[in-house]
Amino acid sequence: MSKCNELLWIFTQLPDDYIVLDTETTGLPDENGPPDIVTLGITVVRNRAIAESVEFKTRPQKRISEEAQSIHGITNEQAAGFDSFDSQWNQIAEYLKDQLIVIHNASFDWPILLDHVARYGLAMPSIPGVFCSQKAAIPWAQAMNIPCSHRGPSLDTLTKVLGVEHLRAKENGIHGAGIDSKQTFLMVEMMRRYSVDYD
Repeated sequence: MSKCNELLWIFTQLPDDYIVLDTETTGLPDENGPPDIVTLGITVVRNRAIAESVEFKTRPQKRISEEAQSIHGITNEQAAGFDSFDSQWNQIAEYLKDQLIVIHNASFDWPILLDHVARYGLAMPSIPGVFCSQKAAIPWAQAMNIPCSHRGPSLDTLTKVLGVEHLRAKENGIHGAGIDSKQTFLMVEMMRRYSVDYD
């Protein structure tokens, strides 16, 4: 890589144990508020390795847009058969409790999760913080002339640039909350390695 890798120092501050979270939704936020969660993926990281990866399929109250269906491949008919978000919350919350949560594009996923917790009158467990790997990568990506939106470099872009295994390629490119949470883990740990290697 390059001497720009000191800009990845923030990744070295991550603990060895953390949770990676990702969601697939009914679409984008609009005049009616945030979209609904269709799937929620959690990858449990222990000693910088995947200990467990789970995906919760939740029945949305809003309809899934055609664009969202093209991204994650889940139809409204399929989603109608999923269990409700609130019926699965205790299990989800147990994974999050007292864990640093890493999200690629946290400004999208995290408010949607908080909206669901508030909507159903649920209790959020105690967590030490949320780390957005997309925003954290912005200084390095800009210095390396890597394509970057205002949110930061995409997961696909970083996967390609870093030479990380592209898990979604085995699924014909279809997004999934479970697989994307694992992809984020691979990317985050590679960022951490680059920062240390080029210290």
